[in-house]
Amino acid sequence: MAETTRSPHARTALPLAATLLTGTVALHIALVAFGNITDFGTNQQFVRHVLAMDTTFKDDDLMWRAITSHTWEDAAYVAIIVWETAAALILIAATYLWARHHPRARWFSDTGLLMLLLLFGAGFVAIGGEWFAMWQSKTWNGLDAAIRVIVLTGVVLLVTHLPGATRDER
Repeated sequence: MAETTRSPHARTALPLAATLLTGTVALHIALVAFGNITDFGTNQQFVRHVLAMDTTFKDDDLMWRAITSHTWEDAAYVAIIVWETAAALILIAATYLWARHHPRARWFSDTGLLMLLLLFGAGFVAIGGEWFAMWQSKTWNGLDAAIRVIVLTGVVLLVTHLPGATRDER
């Protein structure tokens, strides 16, 4: 019964929100990846310092975790960029599919958003923040930025799973 009383605006607002929010995350991560590619050296230094743990408290009980090989540090950075780029492309596709009311839109959104939650949650917060003690660094600490991405991405994931987000649920 509630379905018949909902206005056309109410029936279109949620799919539109899913489209726009997915597009927002797609744009954000595309710009992040683009920046990392075109200004490679800036975040290369960030990754090197985090993995080397050279701006942490240098506790002997933790420093054995440090990676000081530029080859391994740079390989990690390139892997991050590839992951970000893949997530951006998937989310761009998801945005297009949301706009076309395609039934696979949610699957593409889920894939791209979960990729970002994995990268920023497991990669930056857990591994960077805890394993490499990034939280100890005043200079090379990306935890706040990672949390912002996790929150935005998580909100979008929730919105895309609300009843009525896809055409077949209306």
